[in-house]
Amino acid sequence: MLLRDPVHGLISFESDDATIVPLLLQTREVQRLRRIRQLGLTCLAFPGATHTRFAHALGAAHVMQHFVARLRKIHGGLPFWQRLTSERAREAIAAAFLHDLGHGPLSHLFEDALKHSELLGGRAKPHEYYTEQILLDPSTDVGRVLRDTDSELPQRVAALVRGEHELPYLARTVSGTFDVDRCDYLLRDAHATGVSYGEYDLPWLLRSLRFAETSGDVAPGLAIDGLKGLSAIESFVLARLFMFQQVYFHKSTRAGEWMIRSILIRALQLLRDGTRLPQMPKAMLAFATGREPTLGEYLQLDDQMLLEAINQWRDAADPILSDLCERLRARALFKTEELFGSACNPRERARIDGLARQVAEDAGLEPDLYAGVDVAQDTPYSDDASLTVVMDEGGRARRPAEVSFVLDRLRDETLTRARLIFAPELRPAIRALLAKES
Repeated sequence: MLLRDPVHGLISFESDDATIVPLLLQTREVQRLRRIRQLGLTCLAFPGATHTRFAHALGAAHVMQHFVARLRKIHGGLPFWQRLTSERAREAIAAAFLHDLGHGPLSHLFEDALKHSELLGGRAKPHEYYTEQILLDPSTDVGRVLRDTDSELPQRVAALVRGEHELPYLARTVSGTFDVDRCDYLLRDAHATGVSYGEYDLPWLLRSLRFAETSGDVAPGLAIDGLKGLSAIESFVLARLFMFQQVYFHKSTRAGEWMIRSILIRALQLLRDGTRLPQMPKAMLAFATGREPTLGEYLQLDDQMLLEAINQWRDAADPILSDLCERLRARALFKTEELFGSACNPRERARIDGLARQVAEDAGLEPDLYAGVDVAQDTPYSDDASLTVVMDEGGRARRPAEVSFVLDRLRDETLTRARLIFAPELRPAIRALLAKES
């Protein structure tokens, strides 16, 4: 199979290790990823960001093939039981291709909205849970293809997606600091949004890989071969930092996500109270009544279904739901005000959040849905003990942050963007509030 990809160019899955990808490609669960946007509502700020989880899955599997090729070039010095066999390569490529199967509509956004719903009491399942269910359920097309290839393959792929494997270095390529997921989505998201600071040198990063020195029967971890690979690590980490700063945490994206979350929370409240809503997905009905949706019901969810439901809810009898849906449809996004300095500490954020909600209530708006503090956080680089920088031919290894000024400064630091998000008509009162507080 040969495909053209805007990020990686020609993508081929013709090797013996990758022949399972064309089989998986035709399954209903994989095809559903065509209807799940990779970046949710980021297209509200970056019009080109309409790429899908399907394209990302292909890219991640393609990058894994490059990882496999590199690992095979350098595994000759390992005991045979620690080398990358064809079976292990096949399950790694399958895991890379299938790692996002469980995402709900608009990717992380739907999952986040469920987490914020008081109706679910924190019982919302993450997308990783649904990914594993899809892999292991005997009724899914993906599960059937994996079982027909090898009866133990579903369990092995599920373990790899969790970051578990008898070869730690293989697990880290699926779930780790420099895994295939991040290797693809940074380049793909940068390309789709039209920004350049998400780019990094993937070929050099792969070329710099080697195995760390180990003793006994302990399987080795991955390492970077001397200082020559350090720039590839630094550019990767900085690319991730800048993408979060400028794209993933963009104010318009966060405002749109707040509105979607408010819409879904309101819809669930209405369903719980017995209100009927048109175009209501069965999975949403299950969530509202406290029932775990069946896997089949969950897999019916996609962007098209959710956005069409929101379009229909503009005519809902409930004025709050109708108003929120109409605003989103017209891209009349909520406004934002950045919080800096002391206003960013948790206690002060909570106080300002309460004041903003009071402003909304005084204006006759539902305070929990129309105003509040939004906090976005990410740790761009955590000093990962599984990845070392080999300093010399003798095999002396150091942690990346020990030899990199950039990584030392970023090590375990959390990037935090705190903003007030509110309906546009509240802006004068919100700005007066912030001026009084400063």
